[in-house]
Amino acid sequence: MKPASVSDYREAARRRLPRVLFDYIDGGSYAEQTLAANVADLQGLKLRQRVLRDVSKARMEVELFGQSLAMPLVLSPVGLAGMYARRGEAQAARAAKAAGVPFCLSTMGVCSVGEVAEAAGAPPWFQLYMIRDRGFMAEVLARVAEAGCPVLVFTIDLPMPGARYRDVRNGMVGGNARQRLAQSLDGLTRPGWLWDVQLNGGPHTLATVHGAAKDLKRLMEFWTWVAKSFDASLTWDDIGWIRERWKGPLILKGVLDPADAEEAARCGADGLVVSNHGGRQLDGVPSSIAALPAIAEAVGERLTVLMDGGVRSGLDVLKALACGAKACLIGRAWAWSLGAGGEPAVADMLHIIRRELRMAMALTGCVDLREAGPDLLAR
Repeated sequence: MKPASVSDYREAARRRLPRVLFDYIDGGSYAEQTLAANVADLQGLKLRQRVLRDVSKARMEVELFGQSLAMPLVLSPVGLAGMYARRGEAQAARAAKAAGVPFCLSTMGVCSVGEVAEAAGAPPWFQLYMIRDRGFMAEVLARVAEAGCPVLVFTIDLPMPGARYRDVRNGMVGGNARQRLAQSLDGLTRPGWLWDVQLNGGPHTLATVHGAAKDLKRLMEFWTWVAKSFDASLTWDDIGWIRERWKGPLILKGVLDPADAEEAARCGADGLVVSNHGGRQLDGVPSSIAALPAIAEAVGERLTVLMDGGVRSGLDVLKALACGAKACLIGRAWAWSLGAGGEPAVADMLHIIRRELRMAMALTGCVDLREAGPDLLAR
C-alpha cells in the first residue's frame, strides 16, 4: 500500500527498523505528555474556511536567511539518521535539495558535513551541540564554516539528556548484555535494514565528533557519551564565544519562554526555534504551538521565529504560520520516511506535505504564505 500521509510512513518505519532505532525516533521523555501535546494542540487549532477567492496562483515560496525556499519547511537535525537508512543524512539531504527546502545536519549525525554537501550538491545547515572540549568545538565550527554551511542552528535545551524511558527499556541507555543480545537478534529479523544499513551502510561513527568520541565503542550507546561530554555549564554569555567563530546567521533552537526569546534577541541571534525538543527533554512543558504566539509577539520583529514539534502535515505548517512562525522544522516526519524507504520515501513525504499545504491555502483563501496570519484561524 502506498503511503498517503506522514503517519503511514511512521507505520512503515516501525515495521522495517529494529525496535531500538524506531523507539529512539518515535519516543519522548518521561510519560511523553509533551510529545502528545505537540500533536494534539496543533490538531486542536481550527482553520477558517473561506470560499470563492481566486487562489489559482498561490505563492508558497518564502525567504529565510537569504535563501529562497519552495515552501516554509526545513528538515530538522536528527541524530543517528545514518542508522535508519544507508548513509541516511546524505539521502535525506538529496531529497530536501530536490524539494527546494533546507536540510540541517545534526552534530550527532553519522555522515560528515562534507559527505552530505557532496551528496546534495550544496552544503547543509549545521546544528551545533556544545561539548566540554572547547578547542575541539572551535575546530568543528571552523570546518563547518569552511564547508560553506549557510546557517548555524545551536540547540540550547539539552544541558543533559532527558529521561527517555523507551531508550532505557530497550537498552540504548545503560544497556546490559541481555539487552544488547536482544538488539542483535531483533536486527537479524529486519533483513531489509540489516542489508542496507548494518552490512553496507558503514562506517557507523558520529562523523562530526569522532575525534572527541574515540571512547564510544558502540554507536547504540552514544547517550552515555553525551551525558558525560555535553557542557551543562553553558549560559547566555557563551553565545558570544560562538559569535566570535561564526559570522553567518545564527539560530537558537529550544526556546519556549518569551523571557528567553528576549535574551536570544539581546545576545545577537538572528533567529530562534520555538521547540521543546520534540517532547524529548522536559516533560510537562507547553507544546510548541501553544508557546509560539507569545514568543512571536515578543520578538517577531527582531528575530526570525521558526517552530518545530508535532508537525505532521501541510495543514500543521499553515497553522504554525498563522500563529507567528515564518517556517516549520520537521524531524520525526523525515526520520520515519527515511527509515521506511530512504531518499525516495523522504521525497514523497515532502511532496505529500506540499500538496496538503497547497490545499489548505486554497480552502482558507490564503494566496501568499508570506502574509499568513491569525485571520486564517477560526475563533
